[in-house]
Amino acid sequence: MYSLNRATVLGNCTRDPETRQTPSGQSVCSFGVATNRTWTDAAGAKQEAADFHNVVAWGKLAEICGQYLAKGRKVYVEGRMQTRSWEGQDGAKRSTTEIIAENVILLDRAGAGTGAQASSPFSAPPVAKPATSVAKDDPAPNPDDEIKVEDIPF
Repeated sequence: MYSLNRATVLGNCTRDPETRQTPSGQSVCSFGVATNRTWTDAAGAKQEAADFHNVVAWGKLAEICGQYLAKGRKVYVEGRMQTRSWEGQDGAKRSTTEIIAENVILLDRAGAGTGAQASSPFSAPPVAKPATSVAKDDPAPNPDDEIKVEDIPF
């Protein structure tokens, strides 16, 4: 039997990212993303609602998220859902569900949010780096070349 755990959200960062180090030296970054939806109810009135998602990135992706993300920036996040539980200081059992980011793409330009300095999209595996970087020996794309569906990276 197969199972699938995928989460994909496209929305706005609700807060500046918090980047920290684990005791073993691994980088971890947490931030929030809000997604909005609209619909028309049975009476014909337009309704709106927002959902809020907690996102956690690890390793090199965490460092990049901490550097480029900021409150208000439009972002695409892809990853898996994870629920974790702990006991609070008051002894109460608590839990939270988060998206563990595996791919993050910035969708707006710097200055569109508050305080971010760059607009390069980035993703995690295998190595997180700005997607706009081009290797020096890559030839420039030819505008006359046919684009094949298999070549589109999404």
